[in-house]
Amino acid sequence: MNSSHEVLAALRMAHADLVSAMRDGHWVGQLSSSALATATAISAFGSYLKCGKSNESRRPAIEAQLQRGLEWMVRQANADGGFGDTDKSKSNISTTLLAIAAVKLANKSLDYRRLVARAERFVEINGSIAGIQARYGRDKTFAVPILANAALAGIVDWAEVAALPFEAACLPQSWYRFVRLPVVSYAIPALVAIGHAKFHFDPPQNPLIRWIRARSRGRSLRVLAQMQPASGGYLEAIPLTSFVVMSLAQSGRADFSVTSRGLDFLLASQRDDGSWPIDTNLATWATSLASLAVASAKDFVESSSLFDLDWILKCQHRERHPFTGSAPGGWGWSDLSGAVPDADDTPAALLALKAFETTWRTRPDAKLIEQQIESGKNWLLGLQNRDGGWPTFCRGWGKLPFDRSGSDLTAHAIRALVAWRDQPSRRVDRAVSRGLTYLSKQQRPDGSWLPLWFGNQDNPDDENPVYGTCKVLCAFRDLKLLKSSPAQRAAQWLLQNQNADGGWGGGTSIRWSAAELGKSSVEETALATEIMTEFADRENFSGSMERGARWLVSAVRGGFHAVPSPIGLYFAKLWYYEDVYPLIFTVSALSRVAQLLKRAT
Repeated sequence: MNSSHEVLAALRMAHADLVSAMRDGHWVGQLSSSALATATAISAFGSYLKCGKSNESRRPAIEAQLQRGLEWMVRQANADGGFGDTDKSKSNISTTLLAIAAVKLANKSLDYRRLVARAERFVEINGSIAGIQARYGRDKTFAVPILANAALAGIVDWAEVAALPFEAACLPQSWYRFVRLPVVSYAIPALVAIGHAKFHFDPPQNPLIRWIRARSRGRSLRVLAQMQPASGGYLEAIPLTSFVVMSLAQSGRADFSVTSRGLDFLLASQRDDGSWPIDTNLATWATSLASLAVASAKDFVESSSLFDLDWILKCQHRERHPFTGSAPGGWGWSDLSGAVPDADDTPAALLALKAFETTWRTRPDAKLIEQQIESGKNWLLGLQNRDGGWPTFCRGWGKLPFDRSGSDLTAHAIRALVAWRDQPSRRVDRAVSRGLTYLSKQQRPDGSWLPLWFGNQDNPDDENPVYGTCKVLCAFRDLKLLKSSPAQRAAQWLLQNQNADGGWGGGTSIRWSAAELGKSSVEETALATEIMTEFADRENFSGSMERGARWLVSAVRGGFHAVPSPIGLYFAKLWYYEDVYPLIFTVSALSRVAQLLKRAT
């Protein structure tokens, strides 16, 4: 086992790095640049330059940023001719097809003909249109926008693009879940804009459907405008906003207000190197997680954090959200206007407020903070699905990915509700009981759980059972249920799936220069090591935890604890990594190890 001195030294180094990443009392982090997001932004700019006419003054800026984006994107081509979502990602058919479309819509096919030819070969080898459809199955949320982007670039025929029922957006929001839309809850803007483009280029043959859709165009565009946030970026997401802009521009609405504001968002969110991330930032999520990590280390670091509790309080949504119709009380992933309250960020914020309870209890506005917490709890309780689990955004939407209940979300919601169960509550007890029943049904035969929002590109079907299992075990820990059969089976799964190097997860994308670190990832190793401290009274598990802690200490010594891995999934198999994740998870894990060593002495 690492000595207490070694663990503390590593903890203090990681903690100092985490605190130094804070800006103005909170953490913004840095999402990885994305070839996919950059490709869609280029396509949006190219579509506008092709069709927009009324505002010529903005064309020079768009042309310049398009060129910078294109120069960055073409440098991301992998050796196999394809493109991956991040610079650490394997090539995939979706990003590669979007990159080809971007070059064509930028009118640069001749300049990059060799690159395009190699990319086209990659797409062909991976199934072309059928490969795109197979990648997403029944869910049209991302498959249809990708093919629509390709159709706008003249790569595929519009007959290959499924018609999206944009007229459904005219229904009251409360009805959406009953009409079984072919896209998930967050994709209504794409449903409308791409539906309009499909109608424009390939109208339905049925005269009744054609009449209904024609009559619905004006009202559906008003819905699109009402849903657009102040920033102009739907969900603060570059791909989603880009799909809206390019579809509207090429279907005769280049000068529509939504198109113009979407363009402004894209212009403002390009990075200095010419790239775009998939989303502006995950600041609220990062701050909640980082503040919890800082709080866990309070017994072992001398300096206190300058974390601004009020920043998280201000991020709570106080009004019904125009995008999803969500009730007030939840938190989204960012403080920016495009964020939407969800069932992962809300528990994270509630747990952060619990960790700093002694700080705000003596404040004059403590009662107001209590009311905010109660509002957050009620928001979570109201979101629980009939199956007992928690979905991301909207209750009862259906079974499409990212709308159905998720094990990681359910575990997180349970933790937040239990943390604030200061007095008996039948409503909370019933919700927790139903949540545990859901989790028991979701546990796989091998003892693991799968998360909704995280993956591993080296695992079958891109699954990340390390993340999912650890997050569910955190809920069992908080409920003091680690001796239960599901928890024991899950811990055994973690034990059996520890890598030979002592860490967990990772894969072929990991390239550590330190031989002892092998192929594991910082994020997954930290998560597993943290939960393994709860089983350290058992001989085999104690050794497992020790090997994980040793791996983390070695990583910190080598400066690798700040190197992120692409384990994040941002809707529809879109990969990302976040710079603060490894720092956060390392501090949390080493704090638990240090506490264990302190109790042992």
